[in-house]
Amino acid sequence: MSQSFRTASWLAGLEGREGHHPTQLSGGQQQRVAIARALVNNPTILLADEPTGNLDSRTSVEIMQVFQRLNEERNIIILLVTHEPDIARFGKRVVLFRDGKVRRDTPLENRADAGQVLVTMPWLTDDDEEEEKA
Repeated sequence: MSQSFRTASWLAGLEGREGHHPTQLSGGQQQRVAIARALVNNPTILLADEPTGNLDSRTSVEIMQVFQRLNEERNIIILLVTHEPDIARFGKRVVLFRDGKVRRDTPLENRADAGQVLVTMPWLTDDDEEEEKA
């Protein structure tokens, strides 16, 4: 295993999961694999199209924490596309597109800190998942 892969796995929060197959990983861990794969070549920009679309709320914020860390610690530009306003608040700016045109480009002065938000969020239990399916 290369050093760059080990570093990318660590940055994406996958330590200890490197030998697992995709079917053995949760949705959030699969998203982290995609992030780790993108990091192996030391990019200056990371494009993320709906990276939290199929994830529960807590895992979505965990992914946003990974992106914030990459931006702050590695100076990687994260270009994230989302339809979720609660996810957009983790960015440094929000660009709103409608009908193929930029309608608004707003820097976020009070961006949400994913690490602080995670502290306030409950852990999802198996019982919670069953309730959501019902």
